[in-house]
Amino acid sequence: MSTTSTDAGAASPAEPTRITWEEAGQTRSALWHSESGWAPPTRVVIADDTLTADAAYRLAQNGTGMLWRGDFLGARQLLSALSRRVDRGRHTPTTDLAAGFRHYRSEALRRARLLGLVLVPLDADYTVPLRRAPDVRRACTETYGRATDASVTALRELVGLIGAHEWRTTGVDVPALGARIHPHYGVFSPVRGEYLDLVNTAPLPAAWAGSSAQTASAFDIGTGTGVLAAVLARRGIRHVVGTDQAPRALACARENIERLGLAGAVDITRADLFPAGRADLVVCNPPWIPATAVTATDFAVYDPDSRMLRGFLSGLADHLEPVGEGWLVLSDIAEHLGLRSRGELLDLIEDAGLEVIARLDTKPVHNRAADTSDPLHAARSKEVTSLWRLRAASASTSSPTSSPTSSPVAG
Repeated sequence: MSTTSTDAGAASPAEPTRITWEEAGQTRSALWHSESGWAPPTRVVIADDTLTADAAYRLAQNGTGMLWRGDFLGARQLLSALSRRVDRGRHTPTTDLAAGFRHYRSEALRRARLLGLVLVPLDADYTVPLRRAPDVRRACTETYGRATDASVTALRELVGLIGAHEWRTTGVDVPALGARIHPHYGVFSPVRGEYLDLVNTAPLPAAWAGSSAQTASAFDIGTGTGVLAAVLARRGIRHVVGTDQAPRALACARENIERLGLAGAVDITRADLFPAGRADLVVCNPPWIPATAVTATDFAVYDPDSRMLRGFLSGLADHLEPVGEGWLVLSDIAEHLGLRSRGELLDLIEDAGLEVIARLDTKPVHNRAADTSDPLHAARSKEVTSLWRLRAASASTSSPTSSPTSSPVAG
């Protein structure tokens, strides 16, 4: 799953943002890092291991930042304790899934903002000047770029950077590739294998039967880590172009394609949705939920007003070869949440001058689908991920019609 609409965080301002606080009778300041684009807190107090979780919670509720000067592991413990207080009474069961989703998102934003008020300092080389602090210099450089000055960031964000660095280093096993993909911070990690399996096993267009995929071309729209472009290349497609707008995604995809030895078959290019030209197969796995992203790691999951979905469908016919196919990989979770109906999706397909050849369905196997404590469990337990095989409606009158090779479309 990927997005071409934005980078992982908000756009960087022309002038670096700074945070200011009073310490030891002096006014101090440092660069401010926030991948979600949040402004630094205007009120900052110095905190250490003597600060209790209850006191920290009261400060956070008042919007006060707590710049940590104690033991680093003590800061981690405080963040965990603060998290438990923020989460009290947060998961309220409801039968109104649309209202439940709105509450879930509101609470997610509130939680992120409150927990983001525990702050840690970074020296000019990204060293954390706290006792028992880990070496985060490489993790910070990968996300923030080269260090130029002392800075401050939220501990919660720093923990995310550390985890992202570990993921980037070790990679994520992708059985559909028989290899590992190495995601960068803010680029969606291919941990949900069902959509990869759909793309790996879906029948290639029947029109290729006489010539084989070795002469075919494909576009992967919103390539993210490059995983789907790699899957298509491994299936024998001669030339694949993966597109994205996010600089991190482009760098991530190029690195993965090079690591997999597929640079001769896959080109990664910056584009808002489609590259120039046409292809025999155009694949897109847009963000599945039509809602606004609120944190840096949300952008690959939420697609405001279905922008990417609409853009893909409306432009697909103009980028397909005459007997080409478009593959839309999409979960129906938005339908269960009352955010988009099946009828609305089918209308978008029809209005774009497309028709459905067939649809392949699979049930997700991720942990949340079975987690009854999840406030959205009622929707997640019914979720189905589908690969919609599409073609230009005019193509059905000028090319042989293939028999459906998968489940019929259910309206």
